[in-house]
Amino acid sequence: MSNFYFFLAIVPSIILHEVSHGWVANYFGDSTAKDNGRLTLNPLAHVDPFGTVLLPALMVFSGLPAFGYAKPVPVNVSRLRNPRTQSLYVSLAGPFVNIVLSAIGLLLCWIAVHHTQSLLMFRIGEYLGIANLVLAVFNLIPIPPLDGSAIIERFVPRRHLPRYYQLRARALPIVMVLVVLDFLVFHVGNNELASIENWWLNLAFK
Repeated sequence: MSNFYFFLAIVPSIILHEVSHGWVANYFGDSTAKDNGRLTLNPLAHVDPFGTVLLPALMVFSGLPAFGYAKPVPVNVSRLRNPRTQSLYVSLAGPFVNIVLSAIGLLLCWIAVHHTQSLLMFRIGEYLGIANLVLAVFNLIPIPPLDGSAIIERFVPRRHLPRYYQLRARALPIVMVLVVLDFLVFHVGNNELASIENWWLNLAFK
């Protein structure tokens, strides 16, 4: 059942993460995402056959953590009115939305404990909060092509930007290696996660 709640939280969270990039880019003058039909909440518009379907399945069947990604929203930085500054805002829009959604999840947990005593509301808020906190923290890691790398990009001299963009386009395997290493070194099994959740529920609804 926990997988169901996590899936229920992670799918719309990833979609809102991607749409926010395109929405902010469109606000600052780049309508590329809008022109490509990506400013939509329809999940099918954001599915990447490899990153959203095949890669997570392969990792799960290999006993590794489910890792994947949606189709990146296209952004043409050169069309932004102030590319160097506004590209940073575009990149950080996704993690910001995840932080807001995580706060909403925490609020739902608080309402469930102090007002409704609804276990269903608590679980929805719990997984919404956890899923989005993980997404925000992960995407803020300053390694290309994650959103946090935009902070590094601000300090890259203009003459080196083309080479940096080439590196960014090829850096996804590095991120995948880090995910696998994190799982192998800091692995927490399902039993441990269940124990933590039971402790949390007992504390909240005692």
